[in-house]
Amino acid sequence: MSANNDSFFKTIMVAVALCLVASVLVSGTAVSLKEKQKANASLDKKKNLLVAANLLKPDTDIELAFSKIEQKFVDLESGKFVTVENPETFNQRKAAKDPSTSINIENDIARIFRRSKIASIYLVRDGEKVETIILPIHGSGLFSTLYGFVALSADKRSVVGLKFYEQGETAGLGGEVENPKWLALWPGKQLLNENGQPILKLVKGIPANDTEVDALSGATMTTTGIQNMLNYWMGENGFGPFLARLDVDKGEA
Repeated sequence: MSANNDSFFKTIMVAVALCLVASVLVSGTAVSLKEKQKANASLDKKKNLLVAANLLKPDTDIELAFSKIEQKFVDLESGKFVTVENPETFNQRKAAKDPSTSINIENDIARIFRRSKIASIYLVRDGEKVETIILPIHGSGLFSTLYGFVALSADKRSVVGLKFYEQGETAGLGGEVENPKWLALWPGKQLLNENGQPILKLVKGIPANDTEVDALSGATMTTTGIQNMLNYWMGENGFGPFLARLDVDKGEA
């Protein structure tokens, strides 16, 4: 009986020891990979911004190209540039979930429920003059919230590029928001009119003019989501006040 007890005790001790060793190895691996994961996430974000700004080519040096992009912070209500306490770690998604740093949306056409009071935007400059304005956008599609960037030219009306970097729409249908062929339809389109109001429409069939883009075939709900997303973020409750204030010659708002 004593021998059986000793054997059982040894088995338990070995199992516990193995669990401890495995836990240490897993924890150590997670810690060692954390910085690499952060670096990869940062690189991916830079690529997406460069794609939106139409600055990413096959031979582009990503870090060099991104050095021309300046991050700024905007108070969406006033449209003014503001400073944030920790710009390196500012997270617009987290801010949108905190009642102290966000607002509840009443006319929620993009179906995002709350939005951060402060938004992170990006400017491509030539000296002081702004050449391209890159704005973060998000909104609900059919099955997911889509996150992306839309870039405008210095006229604050024309699309330079569009890039979605996170979505969970149906593959082959709504998921085509990431198809380069569809995204290539956007540059040169007129997103806003001379009064800064959203005018671009996603339509079925051949676009009649530069204020229309061919909608995603078979993805009505995703297309509607993108339309509403653009209308919200380019409107008076989104980046409208900022675009109205922005002096592209001086880069001030």
